[in-house]
Amino acid sequence: MPDNASDLLRRYLEQRREAGESELVLDNMTVEDVMRIVGAKAWLNAAPASPHASPPAPSTPADRPVESEVVAEARSAPRDEIGTLAPIVVGKAGSDLFGGPFASLNSLEAVAAHATACKRCALWSTATNCVPGEGSPQAQLVCVGEAPGEQEDLSGRPFVGKAGQLLTKILAAIDLKREDVFICNVLKHRPPGNRNPLPDEVTACSPYLIRQIELIRPRVILAFGTFAAQTLLETKLSIGKLRGTIHRHYGVPLIVTYHPAALLRNPAWKRPTWDDVQHARRLLDGSGDGA
Repeated sequence: MPDNASDLLRRYLEQRREAGESELVLDNMTVEDVMRIVGAKAWLNAAPASPHASPPAPSTPADRPVESEVVAEARSAPRDEIGTLAPIVVGKAGSDLFGGPFASLNSLEAVAAHATACKRCALWSTATNCVPGEGSPQAQLVCVGEAPGEQEDLSGRPFVGKAGQLLTKILAAIDLKREDVFICNVLKHRPPGNRNPLPDEVTACSPYLIRQIELIRPRVILAFGTFAAQTLLETKLSIGKLRGTIHRHYGVPLIVTYHPAALLRNPAWKRPTWDDVQHARRLLDGSGDGA
């Protein structure tokens, strides 16, 4: 039997809430108000979801590849429009991103060596390997994630698990290879149990990311997930509000999208992610209003 209207509305609202939205355009009713109307009492009494919690599984199977599920459909779709949120601008174009001792790290190799020996937070003591990042020093696109996972911790390489395989497919869909871009995370050591980064860990580790961006000077930054977006844009806004707008990080256009790991949990987010990476591709090609 097909879902009734209340079930469909409930599932839709749950997904919008996960994306950070709290109001409906209808008449300024909150999501909680509408959920109460449709009788979602259990949802209302539950604790607030974490940034990485999964909405109810959409009808699209999670194991379908991004090419068949998103790309084929999206190639014939119109280009997505720039979002309504005013762009966030961090720093001035052409200025140094970070001063102090990190300014002496004059190569990506030097940054990686420094990060490997870093004890600015406690993560080094529980991690197997440092995961500084990898890719081309001349990359026009820098992909930034949250933190290494189990497979990354074991290998010392970023995005090599299932989420990394999906990232490789996403890049291939916009005609890029992994070796053409630079891939890294906000944190360079894995948090125990893949927990969310702590504020002091982000503070300790983010200078390495900033220095990598300064050395590469890419044309576009793709921020995958909440922590990457909030760290680079110095904001607490949700990913749902940050998507769809060309932000600026020291003059570099920055596009926010969902983390590949979130797409594995929520296949319905593959389509908006495809819209975002298409936007990044247009910026790389000089046709995405990034001037």
